[in-house]
Amino acid sequence: MARVPLAYVAALVAIGVLDFIWLRLVATAWYEAGMGHLMAARPHLAAAAAFYFLYPVGVLVFAALPAAGDPVRALLLGALFGAFCYGTFDLTSLAVLRDYPAWLALLDIGWGAFVSACGAVAAALAWRALAA
Repeated sequence: MARVPLAYVAALVAIGVLDFIWLRLVATAWYEAGMGHLMAARPHLAAAAAFYFLYPVGVLVFAALPAAGDPVRALLLGALFGAFCYGTFDLTSLAVLRDYPAWLALLDIGWGAFVSACGAVAAALAWRALAA
């Protein structure tokens, strides 16, 4: 039973650390160039916290747990989950927001697949570690 909380924490940390690096050190200029006119001056912290605490639950339920400790399966399921989740946001944004750039949508969907895959692998490895 302790496997689920540990797997959740592993996914939470992996996603949080990677997203911090991505958003603060790597891709800030790209997001500002692509949708700076849509961005709030400051992020809504409660909404951000809700995302970062809830998203790993989805990674766990739809990728890591079905992978049952298999990191390759977790990688594939996590990437698929991330592409669907981020794709939902980005493709909807392309459909309804004026001047939302297609290049940014593709970049963000790719990032979502990568970060979700990493979170799922981290959770699967934590799951496997406690199973042994």
